[in-house]
Amino acid sequence: MSKGARTKETIVAAAMKAASVEGFNGLSIGNLATRLGMSKSGLFAHFGSKEELQKAVMDASSQLFLDAVWKPARATPRGLPRLRKLFDLWLAWMDSNPDLPGGCILTAAATEMDDKPGPVRDKLVAMQNEWMATLARGAELAVNEGHFRADLDCQQFAFELSGIVFSLSFYTRLLRDPQARFRAEAAFDDLIRRAAPAPAIQLANDI
Repeated sequence: MSKGARTKETIVAAAMKAASVEGFNGLSIGNLATRLGMSKSGLFAHFGSKEELQKAVMDASSQLFLDAVWKPARATPRGLPRLRKLFDLWLAWMDSNPDLPGGCILTAAATEMDDKPGPVRDKLVAMQNEWMATLARGAELAVNEGHFRADLDCQQFAFELSGIVFSLSFYTRLLRDPQARFRAEAAFDDLIRRAAPAPAIQLANDI
């Protein structure tokens, strides 16, 4: 890796930590340069704009998430086992991450960027749509494996599953509810129960 690439990687890592606590709009090239002991012009040269820095931070945060959650979940057998593993890892990701002391950047950005049109919002929307499609595909695989009922609305399943995690963030980070994780796990168990196939009915033979 070149010196320039290493420097850029260091900048993005510091920017991720800052954005985790201060938000994307709180990112300041000047403040970041001061923290890293760089000149503002030197840091600016690596990205060209605050917008490009924000997009680089999104990419890096997304990669951290994929490495911590999706890749190990994907190594689990498809269907319900994979969805359970994914959910457990997703909760662990939301609990604590030394690289993101203020919590998941992409979750917070969903609120911060929702009414701010532009390339940064467009990038976030594309990332989130891809993740929702991944969750829906996970539900489809569970249907194919016979773990979920055949008429399951997989898009609705993805909607509810993501809603559980977004609620967990709200109850944990804003409300400081000590029961937040317990409630998230209970909501997930209920979602799985409702997705399960109906039990087979045994009919007694008439004699």
